[in-house]
Amino acid sequence: MRKPADAAIAALTGIISAFVSGAAGGQPEIPQSADEARLLLVADRIIVEDRRGDYGIQSTNSATKTGTPLIDIPQSLSVIGADLIADQSSRSIGDLVRYAPGVTMGQGEGHRDQITIRGNNSTADFFTDSVRDDIQYYRPLYNIERVEILKGPNAMIFGRGGGGGVVNRVLKRPEAKGFAAGTAAVDSFGGWLGAADLNAALSDAAGARLNAVYEQGRNHRDFFELERYAANPTFSADLAADTWLGLSYEYDRDRRVVDRGAPSQNGEPLEGFDNAFFGARGVNLAGFEGHSASIDLKREFSERLTAKAKIVYGNFDKFYRNAFPATAVSVGAGGAEEVGVEAYFDATERRNFFVQGDVIGKFATGPAAHTILVGGEFGDQRTRNRRLNGFFDSGAVTTLAGRRTVVPLADPFFVPPITFQPGTGARAARSEADVLSAYIQDQAEIGRHLELIAGLRFDRFDLQIADLLTGVEFAREDEVLSPRIGAIFKPIPDASIYASFSRSFLPQSGDQFASLDVTLAALEPERFENLEVGAKWDISKRLSVTAAVYRLDRSNTRAPGPAAGTIVLTGEQRSRGLEIGVAGALTDRWKVIGGYTLQEAEIMETTSAAPAGRDVAQVPRHLFSLWNRYDVNDRLAFGAGVQHQSDSFASISNAVVLPSFTRVDAAVYLRLSDRVEAQVNVNNILDADYFPTAHNDNNIATGAPLSAVFTLKARI
Repeated sequence: MRKPADAAIAALTGIISAFVSGAAGGQPEIPQSADEARLLLVADRIIVEDRRGDYGIQSTNSATKTGTPLIDIPQSLSVIGADLIADQSSRSIGDLVRYAPGVTMGQGEGHRDQITIRGNNSTADFFTDSVRDDIQYYRPLYNIERVEILKGPNAMIFGRGGGGGVVNRVLKRPEAKGFAAGTAAVDSFGGWLGAADLNAALSDAAGARLNAVYEQGRNHRDFFELERYAANPTFSADLAADTWLGLSYEYDRDRRVVDRGAPSQNGEPLEGFDNAFFGARGVNLAGFEGHSASIDLKREFSERLTAKAKIVYGNFDKFYRNAFPATAVSVGAGGAEEVGVEAYFDATERRNFFVQGDVIGKFATGPAAHTILVGGEFGDQRTRNRRLNGFFDSGAVTTLAGRRTVVPLADPFFVPPITFQPGTGARAARSEADVLSAYIQDQAEIGRHLELIAGLRFDRFDLQIADLLTGVEFAREDEVLSPRIGAIFKPIPDASIYASFSRSFLPQSGDQFASLDVTLAALEPERFENLEVGAKWDISKRLSVTAAVYRLDRSNTRAPGPAAGTIVLTGEQRSRGLEIGVAGALTDRWKVIGGYTLQEAEIMETTSAAPAGRDVAQVPRHLFSLWNRYDVNDRLAFGAGVQHQSDSFASISNAVVLPSFTRVDAAVYLRLSDRVEAQVNVNNILDADYFPTAHNDNNIATGAPLSAVFTLKARI
């Protein structure tokens, strides 16, 4: 096995030594008023942020790596802050994306986050503090400062994938003033959680913070339960003048029932079984354990020159077993309704190691002011995966027939005993993915009205996969250029009109390096190209509106070749849409966030998955959402939200339709004292019967009925 990590570690050791040895002098002043501002001592950014609690967030570091106001970014993005997460009592990424235009959440087979952005589905386009976080699991929100959803291809900044967009979680970091905060919540299904947020200002130059959570989860589905506990200690400090250090470690353990929803009947979701569990009690189970540690350094050599470095190591273990509906409900020979059932077991171990380094310089050439980014990334990902199929025969049967059984439709649903063993469809593989990247970007301000951005990234992606069952090994190396260009016209300082082009790529091994064979090893990566025109307007310092029109083409998609058994890269998909967003505060008492999406995604040229003309799965033509919070006075506030989703297809087969639905939520907030607050969130207040998402035609999620979450928060 090659050891590229050794060279990367040695190089980074040199960078750290240069940082520390070159630092000298005094320490920057820290704001003393926590009511007005907070200092986030984060290695990749030092930002003094407003604490008004508005839903609108004005700038981000992740879209350009240079800390840029949203109005100056030629790209559509949605930013959801900690205040909205708390106001809605959100528990998952899926809860948040309802208020992000152009985004829908997938079912993820009941054991992972899965997202569709602009018609492109992914299980791996997730990042934490701009570093890849691609193992399959449900990401928690207890330690999140904000969630950023950047739409369109993002390879220039984030590397491979991200064809429709990426989701970046920004972690909470130490603040300038010490505090202790706690949250306790219980819901009407019987679930509950407790969370703590402890911050200590160790000195004028150092701080530490601990976020932790314990959760026992329930929902409307029979037999569902989850147990999660996680902790994230962080530390930040001035090492010397203009040099900052950030440390973070997170432990996350999640154990839950795998629920893949309900099957279909006659081209629609099965009605009347919203609570029924179509798995095997005691069998359907997922377990996840993750360790992630990071080191950040930032050195400001002058007002015009800054350098940053980051190391991240992650160690993840994940397994899940499940029985699930594999067919639609049909009428059997005896006249009774029945469902086909299959099962399997899957286990993954992944070790991630990433090193990032950036240098940011600012200078002028004539009338143009430039911000130049030069950087690179090294990544080393080692994965072992094993899958066993479930068999319903009593003997050591390895035929396809033994992998499926037919079960009468009933509530409760009974699945016969299952034996997980090698056989048809089993796999065991070891993969090693090495990435070496370099990129350069120029943000140029030309006068008062014109800004240009141009960037180019080079990626060398080297993948080796060994089939542990056959002993056969395959390898593929891709060298890819990913450009991004954009032009921004600002008729006034608070408004911009932009046009942009960006490109990304995805190796044929897919999101999770799941497969590589002699055919796929010879194929070029898939390509994503996005053309976008948009406008942004900061109506006030507290309220922003955005609009964007885009066309996103996905090409180099696999399709059947002219000779039987061959594959060619002639498949194409096109997504087109309009996205309108609003975020911020209408008045001192009234905050809003939401948007509208008009979209379509279609197979343009036949692929291996579908013929030309089919609609892409889970892309509703219309999406609308709006959340409001109105503070009656300093003690009492109300919240109300509505989400509408038009119908869509459950899968690329276009055989099963997920009906349109409208859901209405509400909330009441009460400040009991200066230190204690209470809130009640009532979800689906009109008790709508709906099916929000699916994994395929017969794994369809059922929407929760009228329910409530009661939360008590304290801070000292």
